[in-house]
Amino acid sequence: MQSGVWALQPVADMSAAEFRNWQTLLEERTGVVVSEQRRAFLQTNLTARMRELGVVDYASYYKQVTDGPRGAVEWSTLLDRLTVQETRFFRHRPSFEVLERYLHERLAQGMDRPWEFWSVGCSSGEEPYSLAICAAEVLRDTEQPANFGVTGTDISLNALSKARDGQYASRKLDQMDADLCQRYFLAQSDGRLKVIPSLAARVCCAKLNVLELAKAPMSGMDVIFCQNLLIYFRRWRRREILNRLAERLAPGGLLVVGVGEVIGWQHPELVPVADERVLAFTRKG
Repeated sequence: MQSGVWALQPVADMSAAEFRNWQTLLEERTGVVVSEQRRAFLQTNLTARMRELGVVDYASYYKQVTDGPRGAVEWSTLLDRLTVQETRFFRHRPSFEVLERYLHERLAQGMDRPWEFWSVGCSSGEEPYSLAICAAEVLRDTEQPANFGVTGTDISLNALSKARDGQYASRKLDQMDADLCQRYFLAQSDGRLKVIPSLAARVCCAKLNVLELAKAPMSGMDVIFCQNLLIYFRRWRRREILNRLAERLAPGGLLVVGVGEVIGWQHPELVPVADERVLAFTRKG
């Protein structure tokens, strides 16, 4: 079939069995649950990739994705299509207000080592850079203004590439104060804004599947942000992920979760932050 003709074809309908196969594959490999409500999203993105490859049915493409080393490469490409990457700087402002207050309290207690931050599910980098800006602002007038590091992790190589590039459309910064934009970004000839080198140097982004948190090297983290990620997982897995993250917090560390993403979760080492606008915890000690 000629590519021009194929491009005009409607999205192929997916049988119930095929949908279950793709649901199972995604949940087994990433933990992400594709509900019936997101079936159209799955079909559209699968079909778009199938058109690029000239594959005409879901079963053939499923076999291609699950077949050996070449399948692993294609799976990585497909994941970039299926992971939601729409975010912006300082998303959910109350979370960052809680963070700023927390960092000022920590600073008042004295710094015996650099602060370590972790953005779980960092997407294209807006959250880790927001964390870095928050830390830089708190430390700006101290003797150690660069005494922090931020790690962002995500399953999508495409998102991580964007995060490392550190260039963003101006609309991504619409929640930021103008003085922060001027201080931490450089205007580019194409109208985009690029993170300044000194801030970018404090941020590292790496590939990580949250189902493999047990293998993650991060430990003793002062701050962990995990927002707008858990909504894609089953309830029991959300709790499992949060238990793993709690273990990676340093004593006195702060864990911030998306509001409403988990209900009734408790951890013996964590104390809820007394702010009804956020879902956050600090580790005892």
